Amino acid sequence: MQADANTDFLIIGAGFAGCVVAERLAAAGWKCVIVDRRGHVGGNAYDETDAAGVLVHRYGPHYFRTNSSRIVQYLSRFTEWHAVAYTIKSFARDRYWSFPVNLNTFEQYQGRSSNSEEFAAWLETVRVGGGEARNSEEAVISQVGRDLYELFFEGYTLKQWQRHPRDLDASVCGRIPLRTNRDERYLTEDFQALPQRGYSALFGNMLEASAGVEVHMGVEFAEARRRWRCRHLVFSGPVDEFFDYQFGPLPYRSLRFEAESFTNGQLEERASIAGKPGFWQPAMQVNYPELAVPFTRIVEIKHATGQQVEATTIVREYPKEWQRGEEPYYPIPAPGAQAAYQRYAQLAAAEEHVSFVGRLATYRYYNMDQVVGMALAEADKLLRRYGSPSSRILD
Repeated sequence: MQADANTDFLIIGAGFAGCVVAERLAAAGWKCVIVDRRGHVGGNAYDETDAAGVLVHRYGPHYFRTNSSRIVQYLSRFTEWHAVAYTIKSFARDRYWSFPVNLNTFEQYQGRSSNSEEFAAWLETVRVGGGEARNSEEAVISQVGRDLYELFFEGYTLKQWQRHPRDLDASVCGRIPLRTNRDERYLTEDFQALPQRGYSALFGNMLEASAGVEVHMGVEFAEARRRWRCRHLVFSGPVDEFFDYQFGPLPYRSLRFEAESFTNGQLEERASIAGKPGFWQPAMQVNYPELAVPFTRIVEIKHATGQQVEATTIVREYPKEWQRGEEPYYPIPAPGAQAAYQRYAQLAAAEEHVSFVGRLATYRYYNMDQVVGMALAEADKLLRRYGSPSSRILD
């Protein structure tokens, strides 16, 4: 079929990967077309104001953090920031626990006051194994022992991935910190913040600054390839979809979100639980690791945004097996899944005029700052390859 139009770069996906690449290429004078099957830009980072007036993250919480000054400087061109110290709790055995595991957690566990020295000594008596962990179970029990592993990690991981921790890469649970002091921060990166007016505003500013970017929403990948002929294609969607599932679909985990809003008047009886008026729970995120509870966590993002509004919204998150036609959220960090991906990776490496950028295109879990860094690096690579455009449109 004859293409309807020409462009220098056709970019599939309007999340961080696609928008950053497009902005950089457009700033150099190249013409870019971004398409996305959804009706909005921002990908999974998209946020919006719900019916209660609360700014919510539609596709689950997105906690921006980074140690890269380059990434902060780049994104700061499109947003101001609201500093956040992300804190979460875990609810198990009918109580809220300090989490990640720290000295406060240990005191709750022991039922008395303690100190860092006693906690460190206790850990030495309960740790199991040592050396390099082969899977997530080994990664955790070698740090905190089996009881805390079963209390906080085993059930949560089974629900999240529908796989036992011993069948998942060590990095899945191993990246959760352990502290023997009272530091309750969930994350440790130097820069932790949310866009002042939200992610959607950030993306809007980014694309508004990109005169050479044309955006088309509600367009499927197959339709985009028919409609536009391009010099180079940048793909941030599922890599197996790009190759028409030649080796079958890769395994992913998907999610279902259940939102519930409350006015401040409805929250009065929750004040003692939340610790302050106007909130439903005591932290931005509460994990539910017990298998009897069907969801993995409840997120009340108002804790992080600092939004002043006479209501709040909580979102319960239910992991589910991905089916074709649903949104794939997480590549599976397990050896069998990685082996299946390698067949597609070999095909991707042979594509001369296609770049695969982002979590789904490379079948690997990345934080947002890592995706931005990957996109900046790919844009630099493309600019070195193609230089400055002598003509914005193909002949």
